[in-house]
Parts: sequence; structure tokens; C-alpha cells
Amino acid sequence: MIDVHAICDEFCELVQIDSPSGEEAEVARRLQEKLAEIGIESEFDDAAAKTGGNCGNLIARLPGAKGAPTVLLNAHTDTVEPGRGIKPQVDGALVTSDGTTVLGGDDKSGVVIILAVLRELLAEGLPHPPLEVVFTVAEETGLNGAKALDYEQLHAEMAYVLDGGREMGVITNAAPSAFGLTFEVKGIAAHAGVCPEEGINSIQAAAAAITQIPLGRIDSETTANIGVIKGGNATNIVPELTLVRGEARSHDEEKLRAQVDCMAQAFAGAADEYGAEVSSKIERSYTCFHVPDDKPVTRYAMRASEQLGIEPQTETGGGGSDANIFNEHGIPAVIMATGPADVHTVNESVDCAVMAASARWLLATLGLIASDAG
Repeated sequence: MIDVHAICDEFCELVQIDSPSGEEAEVARRLQEKLAEIGIESEFDDAAAKTGGNCGNLIARLPGAKGAPTVLLNAHTDTVEPGRGIKPQVDGALVTSDGTTVLGGDDKSGVVIILAVLRELLAEGLPHPPLEVVFTVAEETGLNGAKALDYEQLHAEMAYVLDGGREMGVITNAAPSAFGLTFEVKGIAAHAGVCPEEGINSIQAAAAAITQIPLGRIDSETTANIGVIKGGNATNIVPELTLVRGEARSHDEEKLRAQVDCMAQAFAGAADEYGAEVSSKIERSYTCFHVPDDKPVTRYAMRASEQLGIEPQTETGGGGSDANIFNEHGIPAVIMATGPADVHTVNESVDCAVMAASARWLLATLGLIASDAG
């Protein structure tokens, strides 16, 4: 039986294990122990060597109904900062942080839901398809754990990513492409009080570039952001170097390319205007996907939601997730709701009742897949 209190307890246990991106080893070892307690063997891959972290992806397999497609279940183990020393505050089924850190519901809510589902499948002997469970690392820093997976070793024909929002029945079946952009503006250092005219202010050139770039929501499909600026060493030195990092996302590749070009041209133009130099690093972070409603992976989740009396709906997401990478590798993947709100902020909360409902939803989904094969 899926129990809200048990889910809440396990969630609170896991969020108190620090696991910022690149430092997931302790929580991953605990997950391996929990899988073993359930009766499922698991192993780590070599993603640590590729991501520079202290831990690989944790992978487990569970045989299932013959003739049923293999299903991948995924959640990521890393959290954003500030995510150290999390102290969960419990009020009924609602869990928050103490206001000084994130809570870690993104994505330990998904991790706990998958554990609850696996326990229920084995404890009750419920029918299910063959499962591949992947707890990824380094999702928050660019979906790097999912990128590091050896897809030749996976057999999944569809995937459910437990990394969604609070509203039950919502299936995210589309997400944008994204590029990461880094600009290094180089000016000339000089004493700011004695001979400022001999310097070229790299911060000023960078600022001029940023003022020329449309930011925020560009249109219904496209967003852009400048998120990091680092420059200068002291107030009495004309700053020689300034580093600027940003991103652009869109569901339309032409719009995305136009936004990226606009950002690059703005920095090139500002550098010319101020006599500075600029070097640019522009990299694709991930590629957009759209899984239609009539695809099996979407259809099963919608049918299961209806079976539970919840009106299903699909939505277009604005963020990237491991689902982007799975879809890139030919595994149709959608994202299911897991219970958190206000993620990536110190106001984050998780509704454990929604987590329990999500676990029941996933169980029903897997049951439908198995029954259709039988």
C-alpha cells in the first residue's frame, strides 16, 4: 500500500543527505542500499569520469511481463544550491525547508516515488513491464548524467521521468531546445584614478552588449537570460576581464538560432565599439522534443490518470530535463508530476499527498502496459 506518511519520512531522510551536483555519492549509496532491501540489485556506471563528479548513474533492472515493452523510470539525485544542511519542516503532508536552503524536491520527490512503486510492485506481486531504473547525476548542471549513459546497454522502448510539478494528471510531453553561451570580454587594465583613459573597461563593454539583448520571455516559444557576470579585481583598477554567461531556449529551432545570433552579435558589436576583444563559447545544451498524445508512452499515462478519476492533460514545458536526452536517443519520454512547487528557491515545498498520488498513477500506468501485453 502506498502510504503518505512512509513517503514523507523517506523524503525527509533523503533531502537531509547533501547531494549538490557533482557530490551525489552519499545519497546514491543510500539508494543502492534501499534497492537491495527491496530485493533489486543495482550498479553504478562510469558517468563520474565523464561529468567530473564523485559518483556515476545508479542503474537497476527488474524483469517483467513477457511481450511487454521495457520501460525506463528516471529521477535525478542532484540538487541545486543552496542545498546543504537541508532541514525539512513538516506540516501534515506538506514539507518545506527552513527558509535558508532549497528543499530538494527537485528531484528527490521523483526518487522517492520510484522507490515506493518498486516496493509495491514486489510486495504485492503486481503485474508490470520489464523495468530499467536510472537515478541520474548532474542533471542540474546540464543533464550531464543522462548524456553520459551508455545507451547501447539500455533496452527501454519508452520512459517516464519523475521530475514534474505539483498538479496531478499533468504530463509534460514537450520541452525546448537550449544553448549555453559564455562570453569573455577583454579590455585593458589601468589605474582608475591616475590614468583611466589608458584602460578599456571590460565591464562597461559587457554591459553595453547586454543592454542590446532582448531577455526574459521573447515570445510564447522562446526565452533568454543572462545569469552570471564576473569581472574586475578592485575598484581602483579599470577591469581587464569580464565573464558573462547566459542561455537561450526555444521550441522553434529557427527562433532559437536567431536569439543566439542576436546575443553573439551584441557582444561582438559592443567589443568593437569600446575597443575590447571578445571570445565566445556557444554550445547546445539539449534538443527540444514533442511526444504526441497518441504515442504509447503518453497514451498509457493518460489512460491511467483517467482510471484514477483524474482528468489528464498534456503541457509544454519551459525547462530541460533528462527527458530531452532520452528523446534524443530514440526513447520516447514524458515527464510526470511529483508534488513540488517553487523549486530552485528557498520557498520550495513538496506535497507528500501528491507524491503518493503520483506513485499510484505510475503503478496504474505500468499495470496497463503489462495488461496490454498479456
